[in-house]
Amino acid sequence: MIRVLLADDQALIRAGYRMILDSEPDMEIVAEAVDGRQAVELARTERADVVLMDIRMPVMDGIEATRRIADDDDLAGVRVLVLTTFEQDDNVMLALRAGASGFLGKGVGPDELITAVRVVASGDALLSPKATRGLLDHLLSQPEAGPPPAALDELTQREREVLVLVAHGLTNDEIAERLFLSPLTAKTHVNRAMAKLRVRDRAQLVVVAYQSGLVRPGNPQPK
Repeated sequence: MIRVLLADDQALIRAGYRMILDSEPDMEIVAEAVDGRQAVELARTERADVVLMDIRMPVMDGIEATRRIADDDDLAGVRVLVLTTFEQDDNVMLALRAGASGFLGKGVGPDELITAVRVVASGDALLSPKATRGLLDHLLSQPEAGPPPAALDELTQREREVLVLVAHGLTNDEIAERLFLSPLTAKTHVNRAMAKLRVRDRAQLVVVAYQSGLVRPGNPQPK
C-alpha cells in the first residue's frame, strides 16, 4: 500500500487529489497538510511513502519543506512529488536540488497523477515534459557547478554510461536493452551511481549529469 500525504493550502485541490487517489486499491491518503511546516511534521508522524507537495504555500513553502524532508535521515524513504502551476521557472531546479523525486503540472489528468505517484513510490524520478524543458533552460543559463571531479572519478565506465542514459530519460529496462544487460544489473549500476554520488534518487542523478558536464543540453542520446 502506498501511503500518500497531501500538502496544498487549497482545500478544493486536496479534495480532488483525495478523490482520485483514494479510488486506487494500492493507495491510501494518510493525512492532509495546509502548509509546508505541517507537511514536514505529518511526514514524520504519518510515515508517508509519497508527499504530493504544492510549492506556493503559507508559513513554509513547498521547496523548503521538501528540503527538510530530504535532509531528515529518519525520512529517507519518503519521496516528494511536486505539483504546481509553474513548470518552466527556477522552481524546477530548486525543487530537484531540495530533494524532490518528481515534478508535475497541476493540469495533469487523473491517470497521469496515479502513474506519477506509483513511479515516484518505486524510487524512480518523474519530470513532466514542461518541467524537463524548464530544467534544461535553467542549466543552459547557469555556469557549470557540479560535484567535484573526484566524485565522478569514483564511477566505473559502465556506471558513467548508465548515468548518461538516466539523464536522457531511459528507464532501467530501456538501459538494460541498450547495454545488453539484465534489468536487475542495470538497476544495480544505477543504485551504485547514486551511492557514489551521494544522491537520493534518479532526479538528482539527472541534475548531476548535466551540472557536471557529463551530459549537455542539446546533445543527442547515445546509441
